Amino acid sequence: MSDIVVIYHSGFGHTRRVAEYVAKGANATLLEIDQNGDLPESSWEALDKAKTIVFGTPTYMGNASWQFKKFADATSRIWFNRGWQNKLFAGFTNSASPVGDKGCTMAWLQVLAAQHGGIWISLDLLPSNTKAATKADLNVLGGAAGLLVQSPSDASVDEIPSGDLDTATAYGARIADVTSRFK
Repeated sequence: MSDIVVIYHSGFGHTRRVAEYVAKGANATLLEIDQNGDLPESSWEALDKAKTIVFGTPTYMGNASWQFKKFADATSRIWFNRGWQNKLFAGFTNSASPVGDKGCTMAWLQVLAAQHGGIWISLDLLPSNTKAATKADLNVLGGAAGLLVQSPSDASVDEIPSGDLDTATAYGARIADVTSRFK
C-alpha cells in the first residue's frame, strides 16, 4: 500500500488513463469510483491510511461527474469527524474542450480538500504558452492548481495528447516528492 492514493471516476476511459499516468509518477495506489458512484469498503480504508489523496474526475457540464460528487458527499462523516485533517491533496480533471470549464472543477476539488482540512499540492509547472508550443509539450493547457487534460470527444484513450500524459507523470512525481517531505 502506497502513502499516495489516486481516487478517480472515469466515464469513458480517458480519465482512467490519466489516473494511471499520475499514479505511475507518484508510485500510488489507484482506486476507481464505479459507474454507480460507489467504492468497496477496502477503498475507504486505503483512503483513511493514505498520507496523500489525489482526486481525479472528468469535467462534465462545468463540474465533476455525478459519480465523483456522490463519492465526495459520502465523505461528509469523515469531514465531520476530521478524519482527513492535515492530509495532503492534489487533483486533476479531463474534458474534451481545451478549457471546458476545467477551472471550475479544479476549484471545486480544492474546496473539497480544504473542507477536509487538507493541504493542496499544486502542479508547479510553467505553462507551455509560446507560439512554438505543441500538444507534446508539458502543461500546454497552462494549469497551475492541478493537472488539466484535454481528450477530444472523438478521440480514443490512446489519442490523449502525449504532453498531457507526460504532464500527468510529472505531476505524480511532484506529488510523491511533496508527500515524502511530510511526516
